Amino acid sequence: MAVRSAEAEAHRAADLAACRALLRSGSRSFHLASLLLPRRVSEAATALYAFCRLADDAIDVDGGGGARALRALHEQLDRVYAGHPAAPMERLLAGVVHEYAIPRALLDALLEGFAWDAAGRRYATLAELNGYAARVAGSVGATMTLLMGGRASAVLARACELGVAMQLTNIARDVGQDARAGRLYLPLDWLAEAGIDADAWLARPAYSTALGGVIERLLVAADQLYERSVSGIDELPPDCRPGIHAARLLYAEIGHELRRGGLDSVASRARVARLRQARLVCTALYAATRPAPAAAPAPLEQIRYLVEAVMATPVVHERGQQQERAPEQGRVEWLLELFQRLQERDELALGGEGR
Repeated sequence: MAVRSAEAEAHRAADLAACRALLRSGSRSFHLASLLLPRRVSEAATALYAFCRLADDAIDVDGGGGARALRALHEQLDRVYAGHPAAPMERLLAGVVHEYAIPRALLDALLEGFAWDAAGRRYATLAELNGYAARVAGSVGATMTLLMGGRASAVLARACELGVAMQLTNIARDVGQDARAGRLYLPLDWLAEAGIDADAWLARPAYSTALGGVIERLLVAADQLYERSVSGIDELPPDCRPGIHAARLLYAEIGHELRRGGLDSVASRARVARLRQARLVCTALYAATRPAPAAAPAPLEQIRYLVEAVMATPVVHERGQQQERAPEQGRVEWLLELFQRLQERDELALGGEGR
């Protein structure tokens, strides 16, 4: 890796500070999520988070249904990948995509998922919903894996599937919130099988045991992917494993809380108790020390193209695998406080923020 000049390093530090300020003021969840990562990863991740935040905001405020914002975002990526960035986020992201050999297909996939959101797209089957989740969450999982130093196809596949699992959990948790914003993500064929007319339900969203059965099916699909992701997490660098295991366990617990609450995510949103969070974080610390399990099944069909895009991208230089050994003291409190604050931020959020 080329050594940066003092002037280049100063410019990069200024761009990094600008992106961090954006995340602190505009997306506390993205800002706090970076605390899960070792320092060597978190700076690069800031560029990705800033792009996600700006993209999400731009589409939300675009009075043209997101079309103008999406054109502008693709133009941003044109500048980033051509090496002609024009703003702090673009400059920081341009350095990251070059240094870590991140294929544009991953960021294009994210924007495609945002476009589907802006269009109010619905999903006829779980396979179609997985395609959406692959774009808005699997793409981020693959990108983060590259930033952490993983590039093997099996590791990337499991990372994409972990992202899909988390998105399915989001959807199951936010059924009511999404409905009140006019959004419906549950598979339409499952709703029909349960005797629920999608349009009629969306006009008057209410919980029923039939709806609870659909939510349960979605949680089962997510649980299967959480389990599959373990083999990929255990192939990440050791200093990245505890945080990703914690994210996996804490997010999966949202689904377990939904079940304990009777699967009614229309009237309320599931919240994981602080004591349970503490136990799960301790479990994550232990899980990070275990040998990797046997290989998981073949990857979801919907994430294959993301993995193939990475494998087809040449690596210009080998990145070193230096790792920080974060002190164990305080790690539990650190992760626990992060998750608690993320939940509090979500509880205060208004409207149907399905993504």
